[in-house]
Amino acid sequence: MKLFKKKTPRAAPELYQAARETETLFTLPNDTSPFEKELFDRLRYAVPVIDAAIMKIVRLTGGFRLISSEKRYQRELDSFCQSVPVGLHGKSINCFADTFLDNLLTYGSAIGEIVLDESERTIAGLWNGDSTKTAVSQGANPFDRRYSVRCSDGSYKAVKHPERIVYASLTGGNSLLRGLPAISSILLRIYQCIGQNFDRVGNVRYAVTYKPTDSSGEFTQSRERAMQIAREWADGMNAAKYGQVKDFIAVGDVDIKVIGAENQLIDTNIPVRQLLEQIVAKLSIPPFLLGLSWSSTERMSSQQADILTSELEYYRRLLTPVLCDIGDAFLKSQGFGGKCAIEWDNINLQDESVLAQTRLNNARAAEIEARLNNN
Repeated sequence: MKLFKKKTPRAAPELYQAARETETLFTLPNDTSPFEKELFDRLRYAVPVIDAAIMKIVRLTGGFRLISSEKRYQRELDSFCQSVPVGLHGKSINCFADTFLDNLLTYGSAIGEIVLDESERTIAGLWNGDSTKTAVSQGANPFDRRYSVRCSDGSYKAVKHPERIVYASLTGGNSLLRGLPAISSILLRIYQCIGQNFDRVGNVRYAVTYKPTDSSGEFTQSRERAMQIAREWADGMNAAKYGQVKDFIAVGDVDIKVIGAENQLIDTNIPVRQLLEQIVAKLSIPPFLLGLSWSSTERMSSQQADILTSELEYYRRLLTPVLCDIGDAFLKSQGFGGKCAIEWDNINLQDESVLAQTRLNNARAAEIEARLNNN
């Protein structure tokens, strides 16, 4: 009997191994997925409204709780959901769900892996993989998924344990940001022009023109006088940087003008708002939730709340089977029976006063209905 038996190391996540492979920068990829990933990442970085909208959707989707069909296993399931490691920096199944949904919205699909501890025969943690480096193909039947990870040389390597993979995609596998790069490029171009105009207005450039006359031999000394004017003008401009005030005094016909002073700043409110309206319409987020107060009395109406609620319910429907598969895998790893269901928190998008008034009206209606039934 070996008292000091060497433990079998826990299985390393296969998706993590693919993520660690390095690629040469500034080269065209073999397929379009890595290119789209970089495009969407830069789009979120360049346009803060898009990044804020995706983060709002992730937060508004709300929390959840996994419910075991066998109540005697509920405590172990709750402990697992709260303490399961997620990648290198996360913990809890909620952290995994947030990152999974963020990838799903940004890239159109999301993939994760249930990492097992071979020695303990239990789940060691969860891992959010890179969906742009993973190919999904059909297996022996139309409902059998096969996963392959793209290697650094462009080839694909089949995943050994596809049963440990959790996967979800939006309709058609298209990103929520599809169609926004063209609109965003125009918006960024307008912002760049605004910055250039403010540089022109705030950092003024001057044109100093000296016109010598025929009298007193100014033509013969025009070069020396022009250089002297230039030195004195530069000295006066540099003195302002140190809080000094120097007046410029010249003799003769000297004309001083501000370069570009005759051009007015272009009003960009209308084109910028039109572009932002297209972005907000694609992301299905009310404008004022993103800090866009286009109306002084703007607030969320019941119609907007219903539309946003339906959008969040759609994302919940995509996450539900993924989270239930993780819960079922934990119960099986512990030798427990039963299945998992998910209980989502209520989506609260209305004011508390409106909700209170609604509950009061419902109570009054129920009371009137009860009186009518008794009579």
